[in-house]
Amino acid sequence: EAVKAFMCGSLSGTCSTLLFQPLDLVKTRLQTLQSSRQPGLGRVGMVAVLFSVVRTEKLLGLWKGISPSIARTIPGVGIYFSTYYSLKQHFFPDRSLRAIEAALLGGGARTVAGVFMLPVTVIKTRFECGRYNYRSVTGALCSVCRTEGPTALFSGLMATLLRDVPFSGIYVMFYSQTKAMLPKDISMSASAPLANFSCGILAGILASLITQPADVVKTHVQVKPQLRTAKAIGYIYMENGLQGFFRGTVPRALRRTMMSAMAWTLYEQMMAHVGLKS
Repeated sequence: EAVKAFMCGSLSGTCSTLLFQPLDLVKTRLQTLQSSRQPGLGRVGMVAVLFSVVRTEKLLGLWKGISPSIARTIPGVGIYFSTYYSLKQHFFPDRSLRAIEAALLGGGARTVAGVFMLPVTVIKTRFECGRYNYRSVTGALCSVCRTEGPTALFSGLMATLLRDVPFSGIYVMFYSQTKAMLPKDISMSASAPLANFSCGILAGILASLITQPADVVKTHVQVKPQLRTAKAIGYIYMENGLQGFFRGTVPRALRRTMMSAMAWTLYEQMMAHVGLKS
């Protein structure tokens, strides 16, 4: 059954990754923008970065880093959903979750998936930031091991977990609670997937905003491995002040929210299709 959950999770994750990769790329570029821009140029926004990528790297440039994204999503989302399913079946087999239980389940499943998939996450961030000329995922992995040592593949572990575990915990908590509040006639009707998707969007926006600072720190640590988490926090604050911690909020909130809502809705539909209770 955990294998079925893994398959459903991987499939739903792949669909949403392909669709929302450009937003992830724009978010990474916004967060890693050099602060050595001439004064008086004002802030660079999401749309400006989008056009700049299309101008210099063509439209397909927006999908740069799609191979590590997919390499991370297929096993990563699969591990996440199968761990979530296994934990839920083990601890709370026959009842709906309380808020704190949902948060712990979501956070626990994300911890397992996050640690497993961190090396590919590091490569994905570097692909997207545009500063490294890697040819392929395996080439990038070998290059990092050769030049910086294998530990560089686990750079940003602390920041990644500080971002992903609360995101997932908060997301699953809000999602399960808002879903439980839906009237019975909606949750049993044909429009249930749409209602679930809306609950997912609400949960995603809240979880994204709360975990945004940790995401900015994670990006900096993974792009510049010489920075440790505490140093990165100081560096971001020195360069951009408090608002530096909220760089890339719009593309990330859009992408994380849509991806999570889509992945969960598809996962639940597929699980129902193969006859398992998600």
